[in-house]
Amino acid sequence: MKGIRKPLKPVAGRKAAAPAGGKRVTLPRALSKLGFCSRTQAEELVRAGRVTVEGRVATDLETWVDLSSAAIAVDGKRIAAEARVYLMLNKPRGLVTTRHDPEGRPTVFDCLKHLDQTHLSPVGRLDKASEGLLLFTNDTEFAQALLDPETHVAKTYHVQMDRIVGREVLDAMVAGVRHDGELLRARRVRTVREGDRNSWIEVVLDEGKNRQIRRMLEALDIACLRLIRVAIGNLPLGDLEKGTVRPLSNEEVEDLRRLVASPRRVR
Repeated sequence: MKGIRKPLKPVAGRKAAAPAGGKRVTLPRALSKLGFCSRTQAEELVRAGRVTVEGRVATDLETWVDLSSAAIAVDGKRIAAEARVYLMLNKPRGLVTTRHDPEGRPTVFDCLKHLDQTHLSPVGRLDKASEGLLLFTNDTEFAQALLDPETHVAKTYHVQMDRIVGREVLDAMVAGVRHDGELLRARRVRTVREGDRNSWIEVVLDEGKNRQIRRMLEALDIACLRLIRVAIGNLPLGDLEKGTVRPLSNEEVEDLRRLVASPRRVR
C-alpha cells in the first residue's frame, strides 16, 4: 500500500500496558468507539493488516492509540468520529431483523431506505412474527450495554393469546417454566384486557433469551397470536406508526444511558 512504512511490531513476551492520561484505548476499541465497526470486526481488520496508525500498519491488537489525536486509517482511508445516531422503529410483522437475508425476505432495513444505513445496526432482535419497538444505532458500546444481561434493562411486551388465562398462568410465567431444558421466567406479568375467546397480557422481561415469551407460552400449551414490544426501559413505543422510524431525543438517549450506568439493578 503506497505510503505505508514497516508494520508496528509487538514486543515479544510482553503485554502492552495502558498508557496514562488522554483518551487512550486499544486500536480495536478505538475503531468501535469511532463508530466504524464493532470491536470484533475491528479485531479482524487489525489482524488482516488493513489498519494503519500514523501511516504504519498495526497488526497488534494491544496497540494503544489516543482517540483525540491519532491518525487511524482503514484501507488507506482516514477514520473520523461519526456523529452518533439513535433511532426507533415500529417494526411491522413479517420483517426479519437482519441487514441481508439469504432467503430474500424483507428486512427491517427496508424501513430505513431513506437513511444512510452504513454503520447502523439493530439493538437486539425481534423475530419475524413479532412487532413493535426496535432500536438502531451506530454507537456499539451503547448497544452492547443495553443488551448486556448484567444491566437488566426491562423490555415490555403486549401479548395476545388464544384463550382466557387465569392467575395460575401469570404466576407460572413469573415463577419460571422449562422449555427444552431451559428455565424461562418473566419479571412481571399482568392482564391487560380480555375478550370472549382470547386475552392480552403485559409481560416484562429483564433477560433476553431467544423467543423467550413464545417458548414460555408453548411450554404452557398456549398459542401466541400477536407479540408487540411496547417499551424498552422507560422508552415507550407510543403512537409511532408501523414501519415508521424516528430519531430519539437527547433526553431519551440520556434516560437509557442512566439505566445502564448501574449494573445488577432491575429496572
